[in-house]
Amino acid sequence: MFPLSHLLSRFVQEGTLTVYDADGGKHVFGGKEPGPVVAFRLHDKKLYRSLFLKPDPLLGEAYMDGTLTFGGPDGGPGENGEAAGADGLRDFLQLFNVNRFSFVDHPLQKTLKRFSKALKKVRQYNPVGKAQQNVAHHYDLSRELYELFLDKDLQYSCALFADEGQSLEDAQRNKKRHIAAKLHLAPGQRVLDIGCGWGGLALYLAKEHDVRVTGVTLSVEQCRVAQERAEKLGLTDRVEFLLKDYRDLDGPFDRIVSVGMFEHVGVGHYEEFFAKVKALLTPEGAAVVHSIGRCTPPSSTGPWLRKYIFPGGYSPSLSEVFTHTEQARLWVTDVEVLRLHYAKTLREWTVRFAENRERVAEIYDERFCRMWEFYLICCEMAFAEGNAMVWQMQLARDRAALPLTRDYMYEGVNSAAGDAAEPVRMAA
Repeated sequence: MFPLSHLLSRFVQEGTLTVYDADGGKHVFGGKEPGPVVAFRLHDKKLYRSLFLKPDPLLGEAYMDGTLTFGGPDGGPGENGEAAGADGLRDFLQLFNVNRFSFVDHPLQKTLKRFSKALKKVRQYNPVGKAQQNVAHHYDLSRELYELFLDKDLQYSCALFADEGQSLEDAQRNKKRHIAAKLHLAPGQRVLDIGCGWGGLALYLAKEHDVRVTGVTLSVEQCRVAQERAEKLGLTDRVEFLLKDYRDLDGPFDRIVSVGMFEHVGVGHYEEFFAKVKALLTPEGAAVVHSIGRCTPPSSTGPWLRKYIFPGGYSPSLSEVFTHTEQARLWVTDVEVLRLHYAKTLREWTVRFAENRERVAEIYDERFCRMWEFYLICCEMAFAEGNAMVWQMQLARDRAALPLTRDYMYEGVNSAAGDAAEPVRMAA
């Protein structure tokens, strides 16, 4: 099984990995330090070399194609009770994350990483037009697919869990209240929602805070669904949804919010993004940007995730973002980091996806199911064990545009909670 065995013997320092090769041979790696116990089988000898040279994207592709399966040699639990299927995948990705530094420090992986970083701006070139193609790849999938694993409001971003036992629906409601409090809204204000998704946040702001909201998205399916929801709720006089690039908009707006869209802007367009946000705001305006990020220095998006899930996508380090807020001469009036909340959110999505897996296979196919299992669990582990986090950044054109203390955020989020809801603490 050389050269893959060479890589794995160096990689697994914590936990134990048992690999069954295509001929049924058994190979055990690690075991020196306690940790996850995982087993998988390779069904194709070509993987011995290809996984050594390009573990990303080929590990994910092998799982999608069924040439790599988790569990014992017969496809069931391993000899030591290692999980099979998606549970085995989760155990492996946990093993990967606890050992990731021994992997990324391998000379070959360092070389591949430098090459990937050098091409980052080229891969994230995201002008008007191409941006819509990238969005359509992921967000123009069947509405029913998302309904099978998201909450009822179709919130496709990090929820905010006030306690361990809170439901996904309540946690997503917390997130909307949390963002609304940071926006410091007043009745009648004009609000822009950049990357509005299926419209849930825009509809919430209009209904609960009596503001006028314009939501923009590049997804044809999302725009259609959002417009239908506005009509059904009787909010078309206060909310409009447009199939439009934010760069083509004219202002001004009193408030701007963007949740889960900044990951699709592209590093070469950060200057353009913040300059446009500033141009769209009134002199006393403020904005809240919510994005996935990383707690490590700037890097690049993994090849598998970039190819199959989010073409053109990238989760930035805060150091990359501050450079451009400073160039735009915007005041960063508040920054909050949400750490484990997205791991909990993704786990909820994964459970719901598994419960509806048969229906997903009917809509698409088995390979698609394995692709989305890999995506959801990989991201969950990145937040639970890796370097991923979520940040919320509040911005203003004028230093005096918002109150001087954060008390209004606490007051705003809890006054919107209602009698039946628990108060929401600031997440960080």
